[in-house]
Amino acid sequence: MTGSSKYYSTDEIQARVDSYISQYKEGYFSPLSLMARLTEELGEMAREVNHYYGEKPKKTSETQKTIEDELGDILFVLTCFANSLDIDMSEAFDLSISKIESRDKDRWTHKD
Repeated sequence: MTGSSKYYSTDEIQARVDSYISQYKEGYFSPLSLMARLTEELGEMAREVNHYYGEKPKKTSETQKTIEDELGDILFVLTCFANSLDIDMSEAFDLSISKIESRDKDRWTHKD
């Protein structure tokens, strides 16, 4: 991994994003706008993955971005989404991973 050596808990991520957003009168975008932003960011990540792993090289005029940058952008928008709806990301993750661990426990080939 590159970048800062700071590691954040989900509580810290949500608090830092809220601190940033709270300084502006506009506040959080509506859920529909956040969904559109998330879709935009996913598209940008798809483009980077396609350039890096796919058959479509970047044009020389295109800005160099990394998948890590795009993942960070997606995490920011997801955090905005969670904060705007008063959803605790740790709780949401726990619900999801518990469901996946139970539902898919025999779906894949286990390592010996």
